[in-house]
Amino acid sequence: MLGVIDLPTYLAGLVLIVLLPGPNSLYVLSVAARKGVRTGYTAAAGVWCGDTVLMTLSAAGVASLLQANAVLFGIVKYAGAGYLTWLAVGMLRAAWSMWRTRHERAEESEVAAAPATEERPYRRALVISLFNPKAILFFVAFFVQFVDPGYAYPALSFVVLGAFAQFASFLYLTALIFSGTKLAAAFRRRKRLSAGATSAAGALFLGFAVKLTLAST
Repeated sequence: MLGVIDLPTYLAGLVLIVLLPGPNSLYVLSVAARKGVRTGYTAAAGVWCGDTVLMTLSAAGVASLLQANAVLFGIVKYAGAGYLTWLAVGMLRAAWSMWRTRHERAEESEVAAAPATEERPYRRALVISLFNPKAILFFVAFFVQFVDPGYAYPALSFVVLGAFAQFASFLYLTALIFSGTKLAAAFRRRKRLSAGATSAAGALFLGFAVKLTLAST
């Protein structure tokens, strides 16, 4: 179909890949839990745009260039790890602030949290997606296996595969967004729970940063 080989196998692998936790899905869940459905979808839009850019670069051969050039790969890798570390530090600082003010009234907490509206979730999610060299290498290694080399329009094959990937991502992130909003009420009532969840998210982001620094071509 349109130059795509063994579509059922691709879809099965895609489901497993989408369900694996990563910084993108974790950030969308965090935003939805803190700010609601609309802002959660704003962050998700950043993820989808970032993934689209990565798929386009992969189809254009940029991922192969990164794989062949150790210096360039290292630059992208450490830039991504540094950004994830910066996000983790911000989450841990926010968690510490919530822990220190856990006995304050909810109204005071909402006032203190007002500056967080400057977070710009779309842009942050977009950058998180783009600074993911392993994703670039994955896209080129995974997609190419399902494109017929004899097909006259390989770009169309990549579009079909990418459309399926984005649809799966849409379903998964939608589920996370609505799950996150259900957690929001509990977080508002229980400052300790909110601080603990934010600390856990920060620790996971640090883990993603370490994993990136250990990645190799």
